Amino acid sequence: MVKTIFPLVLEDACVSKKGRLLAGPLTLKLEGFGITILLGPNGSGKTTLLKLMHGLEKPKSGVARWAIPNSIANMKQSFVFQSPIVMRRTVLENMVYPLIIRKVPRKAAFLRAEEWIENVGLRQSIHKDATVLSGGEKQKLAVGRGLITDPDILFLDEPSANLDGASTQAIERLILLAGEKGTSIVMATHDFGQARRLAKDILFMYRGKIHERSPASTFFDTPKTNEALSFIKGDILL
Repeated sequence: MVKTIFPLVLEDACVSKKGRLLAGPLTLKLEGFGITILLGPNGSGKTTLLKLMHGLEKPKSGVARWAIPNSIANMKQSFVFQSPIVMRRTVLENMVYPLIIRKVPRKAAFLRAEEWIENVGLRQSIHKDATVLSGGEKQKLAVGRGLITDPDILFLDEPSANLDGASTQAIERLILLAGEKGTSIVMATHDFGQARRLAKDILFMYRGKIHERSPASTFFDTPKTNEALSFIKGDILL
């Protein structure tokens, strides 16, 4: 069932910095079903699109709007960066933080945080300083922290980049479980295998624009554009 935050509508949205166009014009309607994977070469605008949808970037021109006021929508979504951000606090204090700032009663917040620490496999590190965790452990903490508020949508920017197979598998398990529980996922990745395993649909970006949008099976089997076909084949796109 589509939640009240949706749809997200982009209408000719452009993101610029210091007079340079980073992405756009972007036109997209996101209804909020399943797992959407962003693919494209480096510099194609995937991270910029994620930040625009989440609200970390504002359109220089055009429109980016949710079905409800953005100020409310901001509390119903989460973002996980490629390099996980952790605070100089314990794993437990990191995990509970999103609940505390949403004024969840303290006892309930800590109980839920402990449950999520168990979910992401960090029970043995619950009182450890989060900054000393391994890269995979930090990313599991970041994903769990992004999901602990039961967001309508979770944005992920290369969440398993540079992780080993076991850590990647753990991250993907969390993503799939979140999707099964109704959280919509929009994720950028360079990993074709990961995209095939997870995606319901694909957004292919090229030169700052959404070049193609297709169901995952259609995109990989019969891409619509020469650029998408070249990308799938592993050719260098300039």
